[in-house]
Amino acid sequence: MQRNSPLPRMVIVQVAGRGRKENTMAQKANSLAHTKWMCKYHIVFCPKYRRKAIYNQYREDLGQILRQLCQWKGVEIIEGHLMPDHVHMLAGIPPKTGVSSFMGYLKGKSSLLMFDRHANLKYKFGNRKFWAEGYYVPAVGLNEATIAKYIREQEQADIALDRLSVKEYEDPFKK
Repeated sequence: MQRNSPLPRMVIVQVAGRGRKENTMAQKANSLAHTKWMCKYHIVFCPKYRRKAIYNQYREDLGQILRQLCQWKGVEIIEGHLMPDHVHMLAGIPPKTGVSSFMGYLKGKSSLLMFDRHANLKYKFGNRKFWAEGYYVPAVGLNEATIAKYIREQEQADIALDRLSVKEYEDPFKK
């Protein structure tokens, strides 16, 4: 008799590294009726015209909308970060849901919900199109921790890069 548990099980694995052994948590294996799966994707998409539109109230509402839509589709958000001009998500998408159909659903419904909550966005973005066409989705292998760390530290890296790039060492107006 097979037991169906609502929570996926964590597996402990022995990893050998430089003369020592340590226990680390391996990836979670989810299950459907006859399938064990571990489909994780790093998803990146941006607003139309790559406008820096994800801030303050928009950011809070968009985060809530994306979490709600993913929950409705049975998609687990492992890590996510809303940058001012793009969105990073590390998501576990079930194999019964295609990545392209999920992204169409996510971008389409979130756009409609954003325009319902913030009607003034129509002056910036036109007729209910909040997101730009396309997205970037590489499959995540067993390096989930590395990608989660990258997503967490992306904003600090962008801020540091901006500080370096705007500093002027000479006054361009002095001669």
